[in-house]
Amino acid sequence: MKTKFTISKKSALKGDDGYKTFSIRIKKETADKLDELSAKTGHSRNALIGNLLQMALNNIEIKEEQNV
Repeated sequence: MKTKFTISKKSALKGDDGYKTFSIRIKKETADKLDELSAKTGHSRNALIGNLLQMALNNIEIKEEQNV
């Protein structure tokens, strides 16, 4: 009896997984710290950046300017 190997087609559309790809510029020191954190935790730099951004967005407070 032959066994079939079945694989689904990968979607050709980018971004349909809920993620968006773009580039940013950051200071070398920041990149170095991310690399150190990545090495210590085993998480990718990309995963760390996503988690750190989400935490910042969830905890941001916008201070209204006060007229003096």
